[in-house]
Amino acid sequence: MYPEELKYTKEHEWLRLEDGRLARVGVTHYAQHQLGDVVFVELPAAGDAVSAGQSIAVVESVKSVSDIYAPVSGRIVEVNSALEDQPELINEDPYGRGWIAVIEMDDPGQADGLLTAAEYKAHIGEA
Repeated sequence: MYPEELKYTKEHEWLRLEDGRLARVGVTHYAQHQLGDVVFVELPAAGDAVSAGQSIAVVESVKSVSDIYAPVSGRIVEVNSALEDQPELINEDPYGRGWIAVIEMDDPGQADGLLTAAEYKAHIGEA
């Protein structure tokens, strides 16, 4: 439920390192479960500069509205436009088709400060 190759934040985002400086970002299984049925996603714009901890997207569900935060600093180079028509992909496939954005990292070493799968599971009480 929490892939070992990913990095995690305490705010329930995941990060997958790709091609050196690129990081694909989404929300964890735990987060999508807590949100309930996702009905709308406000995506960032490609080209936006972001700082770690900054809100980059908003996910609206039947239960609440939640900010999604950048796990690392950099620039948004791609967004998952499929979520505009199919926001439920976050519920159905949070680590696959439900990703939110790709960030070109300013400092790839910043990802080293994120949680491992085991640390994240301990954080949410599933260890």
